[in-house]
Amino acid sequence: MTASNSYSAAGVDTEAGDKAVELMKAAVAGTHGPEILGGVGGFAGLMDVTFLKDFRRPILATSTDGVGTKVAIAQALDVHHTIGHDLVGMVVDDIVVVGAKPLFMTDYIACGKVVPERIADIVRGIAEACALTGTALVGGETAEHPGLLGEHDYDVAGAAVGAVEADEMLGAERVQPGDVVIAMASSGLHSNGYSLVRHIVANRKLAFDSTVSEFDRVLGLELLEPTRLYTTPLLDSIAEHPGAIHALSHVTGGGIAANLARVLPTGVWVDLDRSTWSPSRVFRVLADWAGDSLESTEGTWNLGIGMLAVVSHESASTLTREWTTAGITSWVVGHVSDREHSLDGYVTSAKGVDGGAVRLVGTYAD
Repeated sequence: MTASNSYSAAGVDTEAGDKAVELMKAAVAGTHGPEILGGVGGFAGLMDVTFLKDFRRPILATSTDGVGTKVAIAQALDVHHTIGHDLVGMVVDDIVVVGAKPLFMTDYIACGKVVPERIADIVRGIAEACALTGTALVGGETAEHPGLLGEHDYDVAGAAVGAVEADEMLGAERVQPGDVVIAMASSGLHSNGYSLVRHIVANRKLAFDSTVSEFDRVLGLELLEPTRLYTTPLLDSIAEHPGAIHALSHVTGGGIAANLARVLPTGVWVDLDRSTWSPSRVFRVLADWAGDSLESTEGTWNLGIGMLAVVSHESASTLTREWTTAGITSWVVGHVSDREHSLDGYVTSAKGVDGGAVRLVGTYAD
């Protein structure tokens, strides 16, 4: 093959890909325990799951997701290590919703041009978050797509697998009238609603490296605040208080009410009291810039709640205290009722799931 018709001439640099792997190997290996086989670089990630023989009836749980258009802000600032935390949060905390312990994760990065240091930064962030959640990062793929993506463009996605005992799975069938709904604070926007965020910023004619009076750091860094990871404190509480947690809802795309409705049985009603919390500055500033109320963004942003837990009445105070002590501010935000209401203002289904009826009531605290 002539040089002009080579793979490198077409825009694909296999040597850069190999260098990226070398730069990320140590971070990836740091997530491996003795059950991970084969190390980095194989065609498939391998895990010894002999321990599943000790389960009465093991159920595998899997989830896949990406980070969305938040990557555009990382690219604009040339800051890439936080995106990995977002990816793990979006994928692994969906698995925890059913009570499953995450086992392993893989990632996929598509880019216009492999810049080894950039790819290594992304994977380093993924590995750091995997280590914090007890998840092995067993493999991944970096694909160079010249002509399809710009030289500095990339997108990331991931998938994870976990396991849970069949009779310990969390979900709507465990929820009862009288249960308490606990809100667990988000760290900020997490990884949802960034198309709206970018639209608002563009309309203000601001760059992501702008200094604005409303924030103590440049705008883009405020918007890149990593997604909070809930995995470890939730799994600790599930183990320590068997049966106390009935359902969990990861507040991602669709907002607070829709995501909670998905994990409730039909025939129950929940009013979430806005007065129990004050959405943080980033939500207030963006809504103000858009000329909208906070209430109008409730179907897009998490507004300060990253996870909701439906728990027994008896365990609510203990769990609220435990999670707050663990560094995640938590509070009672509502109660489950079987008293029928008019459906006006309630969300009853999302993502193809018909569930309970949820609405937000009252006014946000200052």
